Amino acid sequence: MRRVLALLGISLLTLSACATPGAAPVRTPPTGPDQRPAFTERAEEVAAGWRPGPGWRDGYVPLQDATVLTGDPGFTDETKVAFGAGWYRDQIPIPAAVPKDGTIRFPDGTLRVPLVSAADAYAQLRQGDPPPCDGRPAAPDPAPTGRPGPNDPVSTSAPTPCVPLTVTEVRLGSAPVWTSRGRADAPAWLFTVDELAVPVARIAVAPRVTGRAPGGAVPTRPLPAGLVSAQQLRAVDGNRIDYVLGVGACDGPPTPLVLERPDVVVIGGAVIASTGVCTAQLVLKLVSVTLDAPLGGRAVLDAASGAPLIVQPG
Repeated sequence: MRRVLALLGISLLTLSACATPGAAPVRTPPTGPDQRPAFTERAEEVAAGWRPGPGWRDGYVPLQDATVLTGDPGFTDETKVAFGAGWYRDQIPIPAAVPKDGTIRFPDGTLRVPLVSAADAYAQLRQGDPPPCDGRPAAPDPAPTGRPGPNDPVSTSAPTPCVPLTVTEVRLGSAPVWTSRGRADAPAWLFTVDELAVPVARIAVAPRVTGRAPGGAVPTRPLPAGLVSAQQLRAVDGNRIDYVLGVGACDGPPTPLVLERPDVVVIGGAVIASTGVCTAQLVLKLVSVTLDAPLGGRAVLDAASGAPLIVQPG
């Protein structure tokens, strides 16, 4: 069933009252044309051009990064930077032996797949070393008083994040991952990290059997004025999709828009564009839509590019 949902509308409120002397003038919120017909036409074109690649229905095609957090990590500012940058240091030997084949469990069945070793997974997890610590120790060394000593460096600016995450244990387990066949439970190497409250998981499925999402059919026409693209998914939970729209710095509040089809879901948004002078920058706005039915194994496509979107938790 085709249906476009506009879940976050722009209220049009006409105010007429006697102004109080000295009070600020009442301003009517800006209005603009209804962009839903233009979105529907665009989304229909994107949906019609969708052609799933090999393995989309019967293989393993992940729609999120292979590094997965298994819960709330309790990030600090520094550990969040370290996680995003892939700064790790190991305090244990990382096994190089390749384990036996594992099983991915999808909502519609299972799939036996070859796995990679913990050493190979760690090599993909670790992306480099942090920058020098600008006179600070690589790990905190709290003094009993909490104050610097006479020989400690003194800085007048915020310190640059420079602390890696410390791996103290690794074991083979599993982790949830969003795929072309819905949310799956896949074999994963679970790395215990001293600085985080939960392990960091790296999906252990061998690259040779890991499919890639097709690029999608790029529409030939530019995106109609007033419509904006979906940048990435933040979360998928049943029939709810949280995603990020890219809008102009001076645009009005975005309206999320969605078109549902039996095989795909197309998302985007609409804004009232600024007509004055404004900085040329892209601002990311988090929005949500609720589908008529759980997403399941349907692809989520961006109305601007036609490409499938992947889950990237913020």
